[in-house]
Amino acid sequence: MNKQIEYEAVIGLEIHAELETQSKMFCACPVVDHTLAQPNSAVCPICSGMPGVLPVVNQRAVDYALRVALALNCEIAPVSIFARKNYFYPDLPKGYQISQYEQPLAVNGVLTLLTTEGDKDIRIRRVHLEEDTGKLTHIQRNGEGHSLINLNRAGVPLLEIVSEPDLRSAADVRAYASTLRSILRYLEVNSGNMQKGVLRIEPNVSVRPVGSQEFLTRTEIKNLNSFRSLENSVAYEIKRQTQLHRNGEPVLQQTLGWDVEQGVTIPQRGKEEAHDYRYFPEPDLPPLQIDQKWIEDIRAMLPELPVAKLRRFEDQYGLSLSDAGVLTAERDVADYFEAAAACRGNIPPKTIANWISGEIFAFMNETDSSINQIKVKPDGLAELLQLVEGGEINQNTAKSVLLQMLDSGESAPAIVEERGLAQISDSAHISTLVARVLDENPGQVAEYMGGKTGLSGWFFGQVMQATRGKANPKIVKSELELQLRDLEH
Repeated sequence: MNKQIEYEAVIGLEIHAELETQSKMFCACPVVDHTLAQPNSAVCPICSGMPGVLPVVNQRAVDYALRVALALNCEIAPVSIFARKNYFYPDLPKGYQISQYEQPLAVNGVLTLLTTEGDKDIRIRRVHLEEDTGKLTHIQRNGEGHSLINLNRAGVPLLEIVSEPDLRSAADVRAYASTLRSILRYLEVNSGNMQKGVLRIEPNVSVRPVGSQEFLTRTEIKNLNSFRSLENSVAYEIKRQTQLHRNGEPVLQQTLGWDVEQGVTIPQRGKEEAHDYRYFPEPDLPPLQIDQKWIEDIRAMLPELPVAKLRRFEDQYGLSLSDAGVLTAERDVADYFEAAAACRGNIPPKTIANWISGEIFAFMNETDSSINQIKVKPDGLAELLQLVEGGEINQNTAKSVLLQMLDSGESAPAIVEERGLAQISDSAHISTLVARVLDENPGQVAEYMGGKTGLSGWFFGQVMQATRGKANPKIVKSELELQLRDLEH
C-alpha cells in the first residue's frame, strides 16, 4: 500500500490599504467615508475619468507610503514609475487604473511574526501606490436587476503590500495580516477598519508535496474584510486543493470569492496574468523621484513599532509574550498601560496588564468604545489598584468600584468613601463574624467535621456576605482555617 503524499500550503498575501489622506491620490477631491457620505458627492472630472484631465500626485500619500515601506525595512527606489493597468470594471470609470508595476516605490522588505515557536520572517516583495476603484451596489426593482455606482471611493490613495509566498498555514496568514494591520495603525496611515473596506486582504494559495520546491497552480481569494474570513477561507482552500491533488484532478487558476454563510470559495473568473493588464507608463505623470533627505526625514518620524514595543515590554516590565502582545497590538492601549505603570507605586506590571486586558477590555467591548474614550484615565486605574494593594478594598470591591468609575468618571477614593466600601481588616471583628457563622450553622459544621471539607468555601462565602463583600479575604480565610482547626481538636 502506497503511503499517502503529504502536502504543504504555499501562501502569499496582497493587502490593499486605503491611506488616510485628506484628498485623493491624483485630484483635490476630499476623501470621505463612502459608507456615510452621499453617493457621488466627492467626485470631479479627474477621478470620474473625464477625457483631457491631468492627474497630479498627492505628496502626503507618498509620505504615508514611505512610512510603511521603511517600517517594513524595504529598499526605497530613487525613481518609481506610475503605469496604466488596463482592464474594464464597471466601477473603474477611466477603464484603467493608475498603479505601479515594473518600477514600484519599494521592494525587498521583511515583516517579523513573533510566535511561541520563535520569530518568523516573512519577506515583502513590493510596496506600491495606486488608486482605489468606485463601489457598485446591486438592487432589484420591479423584477429587474440594477447596478448603482458610487464614485466617492474612486481615486482614493491605495497602498498595495505584497508578500513573498512564505506563509504555510491559515494561522500564519492571520498572524501576518493582524501584525501588518497593527503597523499601519501605529503609523497612523490607515484606520484598520476592515468592515468599512479600508483594509482588504487577498491571499494567493497553492499546495505542493512536502519537500518540493516547485510552485504549483494557485488561486486568489478576493477582497476579504475580516480576519475570520481570511483564516477560514485559506483553511478551506488548502483542504480543497489538497483533495484535488490526491484525486488526480487539476487545480484551476482562478479568482475566487468567499461565501461566509456556506463556508466555501466560489469561482468568479479566470485569474489574469500581468500581461493581460497591458501595463504601460502613465503618460500624464512624470517619474516619482525620492531623494535620500526625504527618506531620512520620514524615517526620523517613525514611532516605536509593535514588535519593538512588545520586546521592550517583555524586558522592561517582565511581561509574557502573550500579555505584551495583547497590550502592544494597539498603540493607544500600549500608551495607556505605560502611563498607568508610571503611576503604579508598588503595583506589579502584570496586575495592571490583567486589569486592562480583563475588566477594561470587557467594558470597551460591551460599549463599543476605544481606550481613549473611557472615563478612567491611567492614573485613575493606578489609584484604584493602589487601594487594593494597600488592603483598603478587596479585589471584588475593586471590580465594582471600577465599573462605577467607568460610568461616572469619579475617582476610586471618592467612590469608596461615599459608598462606605472600605475593606474590613480588623482581625478581632472578623474573628467574631467567623465564630457567629459557625455557631449559626451547626448542621454544616457537623458535615464539615464528617469529611465534607468543601464546605469551608461555603463558610467563607457566608462571612463575606455578612460584610457585603468588604471583609479582607486573606484575614477571613486565615481566621476560618484557625477556628475550623480548633473545632477538630
